[in-house]
Amino acid sequence: MGPIEERIVKKIEEAFSPERLAVINESHLHAGHQGGSVDGSGETHFRVRVISEKFAGLGRVDRHRALNELLAAEIADGVHALALEPSAPGENVRW
Repeated sequence: MGPIEERIVKKIEEAFSPERLAVINESHLHAGHQGGSVDGSGETHFRVRVISEKFAGLGRVDRHRALNELLAAEIADGVHALALEPSAPGENVRW
């Protein structure tokens, strides 16, 4: 786990106390794409799957907004893409 991924995990754990959390570095899938490295190394593309009670009663846009605001420093530091999958407990998830 790289330093940016560690920061993402720590921030989400502290802010949302998730029941379940998966932060997946997908940078290797974007080799040569804009925002990524030529060989796909690095920490530029992430998928964030999180289940938290704090998402209960929030719509999809508000959930995404909360995560994007929390991770604004990581985005500014070079994270090019975040695929966000926030859910509340009891909601159907694909993972």
